[in-house]
Amino acid sequence: MAVPLLDLKRQYQPLRDDIREAIDRVCDAQSFILGAEVESFEREAAEILGVAHAVGVTSGTDALLVALMALGVGPGDEVVLPVFTFFATAGVVVRLGARPVFVDIDPTDYCLDMGQVAERLSATTRAVIPVHLFGQAADMGALAAVAGGVPIIEDCAQAWGATFDGQLVGGMGIMGAFSFFPSKNLGCFGDGGLVTTNEAAVAARLRQLRVHGQSGTYEHATVGGNFRLDALQAAVLRVKLPRVEGWIEGRRANAARYARLFSEAGLDHVVGLPEAVDGRGHTFNQYVIRAPHRDELRAFLAERGVIAAVYYPLPLHLQPCFASLGHAAGDFPVAERASREVLALPVFPELTVAEQEQVVGAIGDFYRRVKPRAV
Repeated sequence: MAVPLLDLKRQYQPLRDDIREAIDRVCDAQSFILGAEVESFEREAAEILGVAHAVGVTSGTDALLVALMALGVGPGDEVVLPVFTFFATAGVVVRLGARPVFVDIDPTDYCLDMGQVAERLSATTRAVIPVHLFGQAADMGALAAVAGGVPIIEDCAQAWGATFDGQLVGGMGIMGAFSFFPSKNLGCFGDGGLVTTNEAAVAARLRQLRVHGQSGTYEHATVGGNFRLDALQAAVLRVKLPRVEGWIEGRRANAARYARLFSEAGLDHVVGLPEAVDGRGHTFNQYVIRAPHRDELRAFLAERGVIAAVYYPLPLHLQPCFASLGHAAGDFPVAERASREVLALPVFPELTVAEQEQVVGAIGDFYRRVKPRAV
């Protein structure tokens, strides 16, 4: 039996009629760019997230980009961010002519090492971007204390529904950036994103920037971009929005089952299991273990029909395009070790008990053949 990393068809089938009806509604209206559908989604999303304003945009990458643009980040500025994250977190900084300042990660939650954040802040720091990685919130309390008055933009691309001390992510910094890439806890039928904020002036700036900085018909007060969320994507997201919490609970249940199965198999001391830190509301957008002989294990699982993925095999400081920043192997040892060990297992909410048993059974078979080194 093949076990996919993610099977969106299982999510779609029960929603098919509702989604087709929503798409037909947009097609009948022939209103595809922004408009009432997007406005309704923004209002509903803001209410769920507990923020004053939500601005729909084209993707999670553009959510980060336009958030930095709203702060006026540009040449000569620095932005502090984790070295272990998806490329876009740093890529958008460079696109604006600013400099990404990398920080190593905490080995438990894979989020910013707050002690290093304090060391990296400077007079030219314009923003700090904590990434709520794999579905677990960063320590926003510690970050607020360290950052002082430096604006915080939360990268919530993997963390819809995660919380810190009971507060949902996306409302604790000056802005939050969300992705609706299909693999996310809340995913659309292509690319889509959202920027959240509690400041009316910031929201107005975001809405202007997403339409080329337009202040009136063919009148542009500033240079923005084409960051408009499609109405079709908003309609799909509105169907899914009320169901996300149930899907997250399914992921949490699967994560708890993995912990039990690994323990029963005597593997909990062989592989490093993800730790859901108290007060962080882990949503398990990914279920990431630390695995000795990771690459060999991944290949073995593939032979058994189990698909696993590596997030991320190369920390940002070792990416060729960032060579000019002057970093070398060994500069960020925690992230570099993680890049050698992390392996994401299937955890989507529709995953069956039998499939999880197959995953753990295959991992057990591998380590009975290969003597593992300690993680």
